[in-house]
Amino acid sequence: MNEEFWNNDDEDYGSLEDLLSAYFSMKEEGTKHYFDVDDYEAIIDYLFQNNREIEALEACEYGLNFFPNSEILLLLHAEILFQSQKFKQALNILDQIEEANPTYIDAIILRTDIYISQLKAPLAAEYIQERLHQFESKEQIDLLFQLADIYDEVEEYEKVFDTLKKILEINPYIEEALHKISFWADFEGLHDQSIELHKKLLDDDPFNALAWFNIGASYQAKKEYKNAIEAYEYCVAIDDKYELAYRNLADAYIRLNWYEKAIESLERNLEFGNPEDVIFEALGHCFEKQKDFEKARYFYRKAIELSPNEDGIFYRIGNTYLREKEWEKAVKSFSTALQINKENANYYLALGNALIELEAYNEALLCFYNALKIKPHNITNWNAIIKLLIIMEEYESALEQIEMANDLLGDRADFNYFKTAALLNLGKSKEALIYFEMALDTSVQKLKVILELEPDLLQRKPFAQLVARYKKK
Repeated sequence: MNEEFWNNDDEDYGSLEDLLSAYFSMKEEGTKHYFDVDDYEAIIDYLFQNNREIEALEACEYGLNFFPNSEILLLLHAEILFQSQKFKQALNILDQIEEANPTYIDAIILRTDIYISQLKAPLAAEYIQERLHQFESKEQIDLLFQLADIYDEVEEYEKVFDTLKKILEINPYIEEALHKISFWADFEGLHDQSIELHKKLLDDDPFNALAWFNIGASYQAKKEYKNAIEAYEYCVAIDDKYELAYRNLADAYIRLNWYEKAIESLERNLEFGNPEDVIFEALGHCFEKQKDFEKARYFYRKAIELSPNEDGIFYRIGNTYLREKEWEKAVKSFSTALQINKENANYYLALGNALIELEAYNEALLCFYNALKIKPHNITNWNAIIKLLIIMEEYESALEQIEMANDLLGDRADFNYFKTAALLNLGKSKEALIYFEMALDTSVQKLKVILELEPDLLQRKPFAQLVARYKKK
């Protein structure tokens, strides 16, 4: 080692730019400068982060020439070799570190990363498990997080859950572990295990808001909404600004049709979180269920301001207009939804039904055919076409469509009721009576299908007698 490099123990490079300038000056012109370990670390990190790996490796060699036992420089050297896929050389350096300091945790974690890249994840997991006893508290938790990531890599998700559980048994307040374990409980369906774990955590500290939240999430996944609500209410009682808890509370309330409470929770969510289209849409849904259609549309439009291409919200607005019998406004909303998404059969059906109310039958029929094109095996689409053809007095066309529907979907009560109506209007009463009996035999409950088209049907004695007989049955 050249002693002249140690001439100035007080050399101050001021900035990274000064440091790099001094380093390259030494390297290229042979000028004399003193660099400590931190200087070399900064130089190496800069070169490596700027994709200058060869120069970074060269800087490692310079630094290690002066500080051969520096763990940080050895680790950086191994890290760069690892990123260059020079696994064997990187492992050799880690062996050197481990021999001097078996508990250097960053070296242990880097070794497991290398094993994973070599497709040796089981070896990585075993390596960590063998060393866990050497550590306590924070460092042990760091290793357990690494172990959880390894199990995730090899898709052993239940082991991920179990490893996160160990972390929380050491420290029940680590938010990262609490968030992750909730995710994996849901992913793997380990809801009962999650509830049991978090209840134990709450036995020690009943004011752990995130633990209450996780219990609520597990109950919600199990569709035990009242239990979920109780847990979330404890959560927000402890932390009244817990935005996500208010969102989940609202969802649970909606599932129970408690729309007033859902609205309160959604409004609280808006107080503490950023405005989101899903929150406004949920508010619109609640007001729609309460039949306050004007307020529902107000919030649906707030959602559209944030997501102008959300076709489903235009569809929801259209439905509110349908329920108010504002047919033209409904047509406009459904048409907008279709401009955004032409592949949704429900939008065509809704638009067709609104057009029928405006007596725009040909346009409605075209909508129903488009719906059928998208979903040819959907009975609702066939029923819409057949019913409209009968309304339009296109009885022969209706019968043709019924035959096509029968061929595709088989014999259905709906089709036989429609056939009865078409045949009656064609003056074929005896044949109509046969199909009427076939329809009743399949489903008396669907009698309204024909009564909507032929309200005077039960004034005809043979038809009334058949209905009376089947109702007795």
